[in-house]
Amino acid sequence: MLDTKPARGPTAAPIDATAVAEWLRTQPRFLADRPDLYRWLAPPERVHGDSLADHMAAMLRAERAHAAAMAERADGVLAAGRAAAGLAARVQEAVLALIRAPRPEECVTNELPALLGVDAATLCAEALLPGIRRVPEGTVSGLLAGRAVLFREDPPDPRVLHAEAAELARHEALVRIPGEGPPALLALVARDEHALDPAQGSGALAFLGRALAAALGR
Repeated sequence: MLDTKPARGPTAAPIDATAVAEWLRTQPRFLADRPDLYRWLAPPERVHGDSLADHMAAMLRAERAHAAAMAERADGVLAAGRAAAGLAARVQEAVLALIRAPRPEECVTNELPALLGVDAATLCAEALLPGIRRVPEGTVSGLLAGRAVLFREDPPDPRVLHAEAAELARHEALVRIPGEGPPALLALVARDEHALDPAQGSGALAFLGRALAAALGR
């Protein structure tokens, strides 16, 4: 096989175009098996016969595929930005609801799912407290391990945190509630993967955890 890599050092010789052409004649499928190379080749000025027409078509397909990939990437960036902005706005509404609520624990269960666009929200603590789901000692530190927010898919222990909402726990976000008192967290679940996006939700949800701690007077 022809080695097309340039030799190293000051004695490197230029690649012989004739040798490259001869080698390509012995490897008729070289370009067909590497369509990405068509993007780097200049098309012929005129098309003579089916073979060159096929190569032109391949080059056009490669360029169109590249353009489509770039457009899809741009759409993804825009969608991510909209998702981040949307989640931040939903968290703001949730914080306002917590400020208005006379009982924050009831607000978490009854209002936060609709405000945050999730299927269920559960307030959990390692103590027996009114309106708050009790979880075993060590649960919060064992799950969050020092993190403010943890995202999980298909969690292995959904009933520990979510009780009757465990069947909805396809996607989960656990939010630490800082402050004094027994360790506590906010558990959110959603069937839609876009509702709890790890790439967009950490900062906003961490702020929600701090707001919830303030509402609970921790």
